[in-house]
Amino acid sequence: MNKQRAKEIAASPVMANVTCNGIPIYIQHVDEEAEMARIYPLDQRENEQSVPVNSLTEHETRLH
Repeated sequence: MNKQRAKEIAASPVMANVTCNGIPIYIQHVDEEAEMARIYPLDQRENEQSVPVNSLTEHETRLH
């Protein structure tokens, strides 16, 4: 994922389907200069970490 899209997702009130290494995550903040994102797994809010923005993957959300 590029840093601009990561920033858009972090600023949006709508939850996006984003993963890091296959784990669903929430993006808290994006550091543009360092190209890092502050994230946490959806089921482990206490497990915050910084990861490279390019390690994040956005998945298409399908409505049934």
